Amino acid sequence: MTAVPYQAPKLAKTNGIELCYDIFGDANAEPLVLIMGLGAQMIFWEDEFCQDLATRGFRVIRFDNRDIGLSTKMSGGKPIKPMDMIKLRLFKIPPESSYKLWDMANDVVGLLDVLGIRKAHIVGLSMGGAIAQEITMHHPDRVLSLTSIMATSGNPRLPNPTKEAMAMLLAPAPKTKDEYVQRFASNWKILRVGSFPEEEAKDGERAEKTFARGLSPAGVGRQLRAILASGDRTSRLRGVKARTLVIHGTVDPLVRVEHGKQVAATIPGAKLLLVENMGHALPKKFWPAVIGGVADHAHGATKH
Repeated sequence: MTAVPYQAPKLAKTNGIELCYDIFGDANAEPLVLIMGLGAQMIFWEDEFCQDLATRGFRVIRFDNRDIGLSTKMSGGKPIKPMDMIKLRLFKIPPESSYKLWDMANDVVGLLDVLGIRKAHIVGLSMGGAIAQEITMHHPDRVLSLTSIMATSGNPRLPNPTKEAMAMLLAPAPKTKDEYVQRFASNWKILRVGSFPEEEAKDGERAEKTFARGLSPAGVGRQLRAILASGDRTSRLRGVKARTLVIHGTVDPLVRVEHGKQVAATIPGAKLLLVENMGHALPKKFWPAVIGGVADHAHGATKH
C-alpha cells in the first residue's frame, strides 16, 4: 500500500472535554471523519483501513469518543440492567443518562473546529453511525456527506439483538487482563458471525493494544445509557438533506439488518449498500465493499 502522511495522536479541547485523535492523509485532501461505536477505541478503525481511505484522496481523522480510550472520562451513572431494556421496550421509559448522543455529536463538531475544518464527510459505525446522524441533523452546514454503517434510527419497534448478542451487551465487565483478552475474542466471534481465522488470529494482539490504552467499563455503561436515552430519530431523519449512504451487514446480530433498511428508507434519497454475510464487525474480507462504498459515495457527493 502507498505510504500516506500520518499525524501522531494529539489531544483536542472540545465541548468542555479532550478528545484523542490522529490523522492519515494529505493536509489538503477532503476531510473524512470516522466515528467508532459503543465502547470501541479509535484503533478499531484499523491503520490499514484508514490508510486505504487516505490513498483514495481523503484526510482521514479518527478519534476516541468521550469516555473511552485516551479521551476524557466522565463520571456518574450505573450499568444498564435488563429491567432498563424492558422499561424502554415496553413502556418507552428511557434510562437516566449523564449525556446524550447529540452531546457526542457536538464533541465531533468541536474537533472539526480545532482542526480548522469547515465541512467534512462524516462516517459512523454503530453508535458512531447514530452520532453521525445527529451531526447531520444538528449541524447540516458542517457535513459534506453522511455514511451510516451498522446503525439504527433508535426506533424501538425494530428487531432486538439476538439473545447471544444481547447477553454480550449486558454482561458484567471483566475483572482481569486475562479475562478481558478472553472476552474480547469471544465477543468478536459473536459479532462477526461465522469463522474468520485471520481475524481471530489477531484478536489477542488487538486486545493487548486496547487494554494498554486503558479501559473504562463505567464509560461504556454511560455510552450505552446515552444510546438508549437519546430516543427515536426517525421523524428527524426525514429532514436530512445530506447525500447519504447506509451500509449494513445482512447477518448483523446486534443491530439487525432491518435497522439499516429503515434508516435508508427514512432519509430522502439515501442509498443502501447491503454487504452479504457481514455481521457487526469489519473483517478485512469486507473492506473492498465498505471502503469502496464510502469512497465512491464521498467523491460523488463532492462532485454533486
